[in-house]
Amino acid sequence: MRKIKNYGAALTVMVTMMFLFACSKKTDNKFAVETNFNNTSLIQVFIATVNATRNHLYVDNNQLTGATMGTGSLFPSAAYASSVSPGLRAFLVRDTLSATTQVPLSFAENMQVGKSYTIFLYDTITTPKQKTVPTNIIIPADTSCRIRFANFIYNPVAVPAIDIFSYRKNVNIATNLAVTDVTNFIAYPSGLAAPPGLTTPLTPDTLYIRETGSTVNIIKFPVTLTLKRSYTLVYRGSHRGTRTATLFTNY
Repeated sequence: MRKIKNYGAALTVMVTMMFLFACSKKTDNKFAVETNFNNTSLIQVFIATVNATRNHLYVDNNQLTGATMGTGSLFPSAAYASSVSPGLRAFLVRDTLSATTQVPLSFAENMQVGKSYTIFLYDTITTPKQKTVPTNIIIPADTSCRIRFANFIYNPVAVPAIDIFSYRKNVNIATNLAVTDVTNFIAYPSGLAAPPGLTTPLTPDTLYIRETGSTVNIIKFPVTLTLKRSYTLVYRGSHRGTRTATLFTNY
């Protein structure tokens, strides 16, 4: 009886070990962990395409995204960037539904070693487009942060450019942004209390998006920014419908 019990226990242990080994092997094959980014390129993808849903991103025919993305989505959503191999890469963005009316968008980019990029997807699902720009990260030495602005509003005909007005500074901090324009990063006060030696607190700000030369506000956007971080504020949506803005962190 004892031999039978011992045999059964040993068999159970062997089966359990084989199961764990099989699971571990499957996981290793599916998810490659990257820890050294010195020889890679980094990307972020932002979807400003009107009415986009269920989108996946593919690089060289390999699916890069996990969860599907829609209008206003950022990839990766839980990190600052995703790594890809440098060189000429083939990108594809498409809706996963077989009956979708969204036109697949394919394009190629020559990714440089050690460089970071932001890929903006815009227009509509029947005429999707993309613009890739460098993400030049510089970490401020003081308590400031950095912010840039992008105009990806949709309209079938030309629309006026926009200005970004700072309530706190009482001045335009970006002017005459046409559709698809992306500014360089500018230094900007963070939303922290006054650092040692200063008496003026660094309070949050409110940014207003206006047509160039106008004082009429299209979008009112409160911001509280963290020191040393880099941000992008995107004006998006439909010029004749719902217009909105999205702020995301680049670093």
